[in-house]
Amino acid sequence: MTSKAASVWSVVHAERAQLVSDLRTVRAEAWSTPSLCAGWTVHDVLAHVLDTAKTSRTRFIRRMIASRFDFDGDNAAGVARERRPDPAATLDALDAAVGLTLTPPAARATRLVEAIVHGEDIRRPLGIAAAYPPAAVATALAYQARTAVSFHGGRERVQGLRLVATDTGIEIGDGPEVRGSAIDLLVVTSGRRPPECTLEGPGAARLLAATR
Repeated sequence: MTSKAASVWSVVHAERAQLVSDLRTVRAEAWSTPSLCAGWTVHDVLAHVLDTAKTSRTRFIRRMIASRFDFDGDNAAGVARERRPDPAATLDALDAAVGLTLTPPAARATRLVEAIVHGEDIRRPLGIAAAYPPAAVATALAYQARTAVSFHGGRERVQGLRLVATDTGIEIGDGPEVRGSAIDLLVVTSGRRPPECTLEGPGAARLLAATR
């Protein structure tokens, strides 16, 4: 998809709104379900999505300085700040932030990665299916494939492999093939390994072994 701001934000806003809608009927006890993000519950990830939605470039820089550039520590602080005692209140807060266009100083594609991958971090453990815009998934996957793991990408994981999305025809990289749906390739490239994820091909085992 185009990287123009209007195109990216239209997808991000739609995905935030859809996530809020999908989570309205989640049972109270389900909010403590472990997400695909190691050490975080689905409620924690929701709070992170909210924190990111409210973070501007200036605020991000100030936070990095305050945390001495500890990205993981800053993320944990953001979750603690935005995670309400009642998950419904956290969900309401995200609903109020759906239309925000704030972003840290990063490529616009990171907003798609945040919306789609964290959507899966929450939905998959809860058994909620979702359909994402194919062009947005393709853009997010291409970004993750060229971004270092240290910056929450997956470049080292997919280096020397050829990713082939069987549902969209997307092909990235060279080497032994890893075949699967575009969303599964995105999720695994981003470091997740959901049990129901199905990847095939001579490079599949190597990629799955590189996930945390």
